[in-house]
Amino acid sequence: MQELNDTQSERDDRMISIDRVGVKNLRYPVQIRDKARALQNTVATVTLAVDLPHQHKGTHMSRFIEVLSSHGPVLGVREISAIPLELIERLKAETAHIEFRFPFFLEKKAPVTGAAGLMDYEVTFEVSATRDTVDFVLWVEVPVTTLCPCSKAISARGAHNQRGIVTFGVRFREPIWIEDLVRLVEDCASCELYSLLKRPDEKVVTERAYDNPVFVEDLVRNVAARSNKQENIVWYRVEAENFESIHNHNAYAMIESEKAIPPTSRKVES
Repeated sequence: MQELNDTQSERDDRMISIDRVGVKNLRYPVQIRDKARALQNTVATVTLAVDLPHQHKGTHMSRFIEVLSSHGPVLGVREISAIPLELIERLKAETAHIEFRFPFFLEKKAPVTGAAGLMDYEVTFEVSATRDTVDFVLWVEVPVTTLCPCSKAISARGAHNQRGIVTFGVRFREPIWIEDLVRLVEDCASCELYSLLKRPDEKVVTERAYDNPVFVEDLVRNVAARSNKQENIVWYRVEAENFESIHNHNAYAMIESEKAIPPTSRKVES
């Protein structure tokens, strides 16, 4: 076989290193562990990247796909944490960063009729690694209902409510269930969302939201307060954005807190 030029390995003389180079928006079938069915099939949008020293012209893009494919479709904390470490070795890099973003489905039953429907939540596994450490952040995006306390207090009839989205990221000591993070967030809102509601259910969720008004500030504080009580969570960032129903803008709040030494400073267990 004819030997082909390895152009990526040629020298670059501009003396500029690259923080991240790799592949992005790669769609890949995965199986995620869940409580109800043990494994859930979904499709992830994947980013894989490493750093590139100033003297190298380019990276070897095919090796990213090779490494990903070698780990199979089952993803958990341990499986995904191994991928950036292998990228570092295969590509002779010092750092690696990967992201798996995918829809995660939960069956939810309506509060009165018990009618079942599927709710989807956006989940991201984000992992950054060096040769000695791995930093894993789990993100969930949870849609919720919020009802304005001020509107309820000043209005003779009703109160304005709206759908919002809570983006919740955590670092943890031991693996944590996606479902548990979703439930934590939903319990902090005026009411959770459902994909299927009959009339008796709609009455209950409407009244539940009215009885439990929260500002966007209340929402992030509620999530923070519950996170502070969980020893397994060592860092969190919670953002809430309300898609206001009486304004042409959104309401927003964010809290970030580090409760202990983050995983990036710890050695990776073999």
